[in-house]
Amino acid sequence: MPAPLLVLTAVTGPWLAPEAIDAPVTLPYGTPDASAALGGDLLGRDVLSRLLAGGAPLIATALAIAILVTGSATVLGILAALRPRLGRWLERAADLAILLPAVLGIMLIALAWPGGGRLAVGAAATVLGIPYAVRVVAAAASPIAATGYLETAAASGEHLWHLLAREVLPNLRATLLALFGLRFVEGVYVVSIAAFLQLGPQPPAADWALMIRENAPGIMLNPWAVAAPCLAIGLLAVSVNLAADALAPARPVPETSL
Repeated sequence: MPAPLLVLTAVTGPWLAPEAIDAPVTLPYGTPDASAALGGDLLGRDVLSRLLAGGAPLIATALAIAILVTGSATVLGILAALRPRLGRWLERAADLAILLPAVLGIMLIALAWPGGGRLAVGAAATVLGIPYAVRVVAAAASPIAATGYLETAAASGEHLWHLLAREVLPNLRATLLALFGLRFVEGVYVVSIAAFLQLGPQPPAADWALMIRENAPGIMLNPWAVAAPCLAIGLLAVSVNLAADALAPARPVPETSL
């Protein structure tokens, strides 16, 4: 399923749900029938309704993580390439941050923020994702920063932010689109892992990751209670990466405003 269609379905899902997400309609782990196309979950709630309602929060969190990480890394990475002294300090800071395992860092931040829930998980994923992304952007921007046309622009007195936005940034479109796709998938992964660790969204919220954790004990009774959200997360990750690859230019051509 193409990414825009999947995202549209997730956003409009709460209005398309045939049943209330918190109302039992079948027996616990009831099998699919006319009243529940995908059967019931551990409390007999309609799996299809919860599936339709559970995508928007996950997508919104992952999208916010991807935007914040990619945007911050773009500015810091290009600055590191244009100003090598600053780049060395940023590289050292990134090395120190990378030493902290992501899952441990998320647990520390989320547990230190009582009641933070999904916001705490998103903030932790953003903070821990920026160091990796900065190194990617800086590595891609360094060859561009060393080109003759950029040195000419700098010598002519162009401001640092002009060099960043007009000279370097347009040549990083492919890298940034790929980075955005990866950060989005990473955001989905982080939120899902947090749900398994009982961080982030809590029952009775409808959330794809939470549905997997809640219904795992009854997978043999109604496999769709677990398989449906698993398939939705997998399709979302694959389709977003494919969309990012399709939007990226095949052969980035150096651009200059001169």
